[in-house]
Amino acid sequence: MSRTGDTSQVSARRLRTRAAVLAELQAGPATRSELSRRSRLSRSAVGECVADLIAEGTLAERNPDGAAAGRGRRAAVVALRPAEGVVLGIDLGHSHVSVAAARRDGTVLAERTTALDVDRQPQRALDTAAELGLAALTESGHPVDDLAAVAVGIPGPLDSRSRKVRAPTILTEWVGVDPAAELETRLGRTVVVGNDADMGAVGEHRFGAARGLDDFLYVKASHGIGAGVFVAGHIYRGATGIAGEIGHTEIPGAHELCRCGSRGCLESVVSIGSVHRQLAHVLAATGAAVDETSPPALSELAENSAAARIVCDAGRTIGRVVATLVNCLNPAAVVLGGELGAAGEPLLAGVRESLQRYAQPASADAARVCSGQLGARAELLGTVATAQQRAASAALD
Repeated sequence: MSRTGDTSQVSARRLRTRAAVLAELQAGPATRSELSRRSRLSRSAVGECVADLIAEGTLAERNPDGAAAGRGRRAAVVALRPAEGVVLGIDLGHSHVSVAAARRDGTVLAERTTALDVDRQPQRALDTAAELGLAALTESGHPVDDLAAVAVGIPGPLDSRSRKVRAPTILTEWVGVDPAAELETRLGRTVVVGNDADMGAVGEHRFGAARGLDDFLYVKASHGIGAGVFVAGHIYRGATGIAGEIGHTEIPGAHELCRCGSRGCLESVVSIGSVHRQLAHVLAATGAAVDETSPPALSELAENSAAARIVCDAGRTIGRVVATLVNCLNPAAVVLGGELGAAGEPLLAGVRESLQRYAQPASADAARVCSGQLGARAELLGTVATAQQRAASAALD
């Protein structure tokens, strides 16, 4: 082979290594060893690439404890240097619109939210998202020209081929709507759209309970129930983008009518609305004052044994469905988010109990069950992280 051919192959290999290292660092700072493990590249290749990126100013190096490197010290980490411009994350929930303007390193600069019936008002929801987004940009001190990327999470299945909402029984008024195209028209920027549970998983992976994990499940339990599936360091969306729709799994012996038209679906049994109704009934029976328009936070009910039992039962029901995924995917963790996910130990105990009963022992033992660390902001921060990744990818094109 000619010297020119050798040089060409080396250059191509270096470019692939560079792209792989930069892609891994979108998830946050890492040591050289971590980069080698995650990217499956040799340590020498990673080390050479990192040195080049530091020299050109793309990466910065620091010691986690602030001390100089040396024997007995923790390994130094490398991170992307903050780039100019901002990104915009938008979380469309069933009953709210939230936005965040952030630096391209993920630091949130401005955040806004408003209550809205998103399910029944798609155009108003999209208008509101754009208006709040522009307001957040102004608050952050940046014009639209500084906007590098936009990412959005929606509370329902999205066909990755057409980019349109396709499930008529979940977001009836949204069927046929292309949220990305609608917001691109309003904001003048390319928009990335994904399912809200997927965004929650990205948020917890980037900023919360799943940091450092390559394989985990994020279960968003709120008005609906969905799962974000993280496999080998990346969200798994399936052939058409609708992986993780566990809310319409039939529960044996359940007969509650679901919004999809079936009976006994998981979310008809243990959605936040269903759990609140059960809690209101139990608390009223004990003589407690119950305001059904503003139910108490589930975390406040842990000391009430009857309330804790209802929440634990909900965890058992969720865990029975999740056990199948644990058997199939062998995750390192099951992270519970959404409003119901904030219930704490009673819910976690129920999920653990079902995993021990219905999952294979080795898989159940490997899956740590925990609450998300980001609470109601998981999906919003996931859109920020997704926008950050999109901006970085665009810069490499």
